[in-house]
Amino acid sequence: MSQKILRALMQLFAIIARPESDILERISVVKSFLEQQLNKELVKEYLQVFREYLDKFQKRRRNKKTSKVRKQLAFSSVRVLKICTEINQELAQRQKYILVILLLEFIKSDKEEEISEQEMEFVSTVADTFLIPLDEFKKISDFIINTLEVSDIPEVLLINNVEKHKYKEVKHIFSENLFGEIKILHIQPSDLHIMQYSGESELSISSQLVRQNKIYVLTFGASIRTPKIKPIYFSDIVGAFIIDDSKVKINFDINNIEYKFKNGFKGLHNLSFSGESGKMVGIMGASGAGKSTLLNVLNGTFPPTEGAVLINGVDIHKEKEKIEGVIGYVSQDDLLMEDLTVFQNLFFNAKLCFEDYNQYKIIRIVLKLLLNLGLYDIRNMKVGNPLNKKISGGQRKRLNISLELLREPSVLFLDEPTSGLSSRDSENILDLLKELSLKGKLVFIVIHQPSSDIFKMFDKLMILDTGGYLIFKGDPIDSIMYFKSRILQADWNESVCHVCGNVNSEQIFNIVESQVLDEYGNLTKTRKTTPIEWFEHFEEFSETLKEKKETNTLELPEISFKIPNKFNQFLVFLKRDVLSKLSNKQYMFINFLQSAFLAFLLSFIIRYFDIDKNVSDYVFSENIKREAFLNLSRTSYLFSKVAILFALSAFQALSFVIVGNLIMEIRGLFLEYFLIVFSTFSVANMLGLNISDSFEKPVTVYILIPFLIIPQIILSGIIVKFDKLNPTISSPNSIPFYGEMMVSRWAYEALAVLQFKDNEYEKNFFFYDKVMSNAEFKKNYWIKKLENKLSFCERNLKIKEKKEEVISNLNLLRNEISKELSYHKKLKFDDLDNLEIESINKNIFRQVNNFFNILKNYYMKRYNRANEKKDKLIRNLQKNTTEIDAFIKKKKNYYNESLSDLLKNKNESNKIFEYDGHLHRKSEPIFYDPESNFLKSHFYAPRKKLFGVFLDTFWVNLLVLWLMAIILYITLYFKLLTKFLKIIGNL
Repeated sequence: MSQKILRALMQLFAIIARPESDILERISVVKSFLEQQLNKELVKEYLQVFREYLDKFQKRRRNKKTSKVRKQLAFSSVRVLKICTEINQELAQRQKYILVILLLEFIKSDKEEEISEQEMEFVSTVADTFLIPLDEFKKISDFIINTLEVSDIPEVLLINNVEKHKYKEVKHIFSENLFGEIKILHIQPSDLHIMQYSGESELSISSQLVRQNKIYVLTFGASIRTPKIKPIYFSDIVGAFIIDDSKVKINFDINNIEYKFKNGFKGLHNLSFSGESGKMVGIMGASGAGKSTLLNVLNGTFPPTEGAVLINGVDIHKEKEKIEGVIGYVSQDDLLMEDLTVFQNLFFNAKLCFEDYNQYKIIRIVLKLLLNLGLYDIRNMKVGNPLNKKISGGQRKRLNISLELLREPSVLFLDEPTSGLSSRDSENILDLLKELSLKGKLVFIVIHQPSSDIFKMFDKLMILDTGGYLIFKGDPIDSIMYFKSRILQADWNESVCHVCGNVNSEQIFNIVESQVLDEYGNLTKTRKTTPIEWFEHFEEFSETLKEKKETNTLELPEISFKIPNKFNQFLVFLKRDVLSKLSNKQYMFINFLQSAFLAFLLSFIIRYFDIDKNVSDYVFSENIKREAFLNLSRTSYLFSKVAILFALSAFQALSFVIVGNLIMEIRGLFLEYFLIVFSTFSVANMLGLNISDSFEKPVTVYILIPFLIIPQIILSGIIVKFDKLNPTISSPNSIPFYGEMMVSRWAYEALAVLQFKDNEYEKNFFFYDKVMSNAEFKKNYWIKKLENKLSFCERNLKIKEKKEEVISNLNLLRNEISKELSYHKKLKFDDLDNLEIESINKNIFRQVNNFFNILKNYYMKRYNRANEKKDKLIRNLQKNTTEIDAFIKKKKNYYNESLSDLLKNKNESNKIFEYDGHLHRKSEPIFYDPESNFLKSHFYAPRKKLFGVFLDTFWVNLLVLWLMAIILYITLYFKLLTKFLKIIGNL
């Protein structure tokens, strides 16, 4: 309080005091008030101020005539009114009520005299000036002044040893062995609880002795004790006033739970606890004590290895469908959409909770909640993220909590709600949570290093020690006395500072974790008391306090919300994500223009002019997207993400192809180019979502990007040919398995083959070029190679040193001739089985040479026929000068010689090679079909077999890209990558 207010209050006390009253009693009341506000020196100072004012006003009212006395009283009334008006705006509502309570106790303090009408009028004036309702003032004055009577109203609580009392409205708590009566008044407008006691028992509040019929204001953490009764806690008093018949009471029972991790380490040990509606439970412990593990077991995320967690008798792990909607959980992580406003975050969450509500009703619910949480004024502000703050940390926490409060869960769990907040914001958050508990919710909070005020707010406290041992459960204030008593401190029964009322919760962990001293007086790393010992100590202590409690199966609370069906969830997610993306102008600008800019930059730099060279390669980039987890339909949520990303990818692919193809002067095949680029972007999106879902830290994702992109570039088939890879992990006649896993390999091959064979020029001649190429290869390279092998065998058949090579060559001849016969059913060669070193002779050599001559003639004729047909087609396309010019122009516009050289492998001098008993072709891979029956083929194959049927490479590769996207979606949906990483991490 300021000096101005304190001086004004001293004047009020002095004015109201009658000259004939007991000054010592009055001073005692003023002193008691000052001791709650100030230190000892200032108490003396302001008591002196009070005495000075008292002397001043009392002199004016002594030995005066009646008329002058009345005049003086009128002057005092005006003075009281003026003082109250001056300090009215500087006092909080709670302080105003406390001041009126003090004034009433002040005028009652004179035991010998009755309270005068003038004194009551003075106090009434103060109450009226402070805008305290008349009925509230009457309840307070009756409670304080009429000590012998009890008003039969619901705002009064009686605590005594009478099991049945005579009042209808008064609340009652039975306390055996309490020889006396405690009266408590609940002042609802300011949420104050004031207490009065009369009786024989020696009573104390928070270790302070209680005087008969004196008024005490009860605060969080207060406990009423006598040596013979069970302590009466502030939460018990508050709970007695909370009666809501419309709501089902919640009993939360933890029965001997234990939890083991997959590696066998026990995270929780034989833990039991019980809580009920209207309580706020704190969970404290050092790092590694198992606080988060306990919270995950209690909220149903982790099933306990032993024991059970019950809500009204229902096992939350075995009967999850019954308690759906009863439990709410606010994680330590931020669940807000940073590009949406405060209102939009809450509105879309409400849309996912209330399917049956129309939009108007949902808006009303959201605005009401924002008003209650003090967020209404910032409802149209963007949320931002913790690094780019738009709203304060405290407001972010409240908004995160509000996402759960929409559903009105009966049990609410919060993990470190005050982490990263200022002390003021932390207290605001805990005030909000305390208010929820007072409305009948059961709130569990994991908290670290609470302040005194926060610590006293908890109704119950659970303290865990390293390894998951429960070493205390009960009232927070009692915890300090318990641990101090365990180490035999002299002041073990003192838990609250008598001067300021503060509690130092840090001393709990100072005691628990105190270390052994060595012979030199230095601290060692060895604890005086191990976690197991603390656990056993508390087990022994709690045995003496244990009460039998029956676990009854009670009715569960009704759930007011209804989740929409999966399609409607998808629509809500989709609309929310679209608004989120549109509100981030920088994001939209970059994503809509980056593809066009990249296409322009690459195509402009690498484009160069030459007679027949106008095609280059695309490089595809991947965008990693991240999205927060929502506990609704995973299918709807993922579909909304995929839909947004695919729509954005479609636009990016479109702009990339338009700009790139225009600058590179790639004519035609626009749809095919778009399909491949879009499909590649889509696979990249699915890969990005998998990574985002599996790795929590952005740094890890950034590190992974080069490991994902560089293999795509190296193993695309452009930079390094597949037959030039390390032979120990590849073969020269096929693409290795790790190459088949590259998205870039399938995308690039599809576009390269498509551009070569399906452009407007080549598509007319591709069939004839293919026949000619195959015929030329057979007669010029394949047959010649086989003839050389046959000649070597004939020359070296009898030479012993050449036997192995002869056998190998004969095996090669047999394999190749057999393969050729399978292609030409009309051809006959009866001596195939005689191509063995034991049975071959000159006659068979002659027969083989004759067979090769037949093949030469066949392929020569085949080449000539195809060449004639091609020439005829060219002549038909060039009948006149105009058609000749058009033909030349079409070739110039569509035929790319560099691409042709690449796909024909013209730079390869070795056109054929031997491997594993067969001959393999290296020349012109674009013109020969693969031999495998299912997908497997050489690079640049014009078509591929799928279930025995030949399909164009473009369509097969497009299908493979979408199969990859589908597989990645399945791994995302079932979190297969996350599970795999967990398995690796546990090894």
